[in-house]
Amino acid sequence: MKEHEIKLKDSAKKIVKRINEGEVVFISTVHFSEIVNILEDNAPLDVALEVEESILLRENIRFIDVSKKDYLNAIEAAKKFKVGLNDALAYVVMKRIGIDEIYTFDKDFDRLPDVKRIINL
Repeated sequence: MKEHEIKLKDSAKKIVKRINEGEVVFISTVHFSEIVNILEDNAPLDVALEVEESILLRENIRFIDVSKKDYLNAIEAAKKFKVGLNDALAYVVMKRIGIDEIYTFDKDFDRLPDVKRIINL
């Protein structure tokens, strides 16, 4: 692995540790589906399903439903800030529920106002 990949992996481990220790976090149903796709593409199905179930059962992981209105607002934000639709959707959902920090390594979030990426723990 390259040095920056090692740093990203270490930061990701710290994020997972914080969540496993009970930190309350929010995730939209759409973004959970993205995680499911990644897990099922990269792990044996039984392992992926076990991880997915454990995420769903954790009380400190709060799921946020997404509406058509959220997507329409996200289209506008995506155009305005020049980011992809799912990134804009995360932004719209964050604003709707009053959150301004996000665990992500995606630098596109730096273009979104009033959002702080939490990557270095």
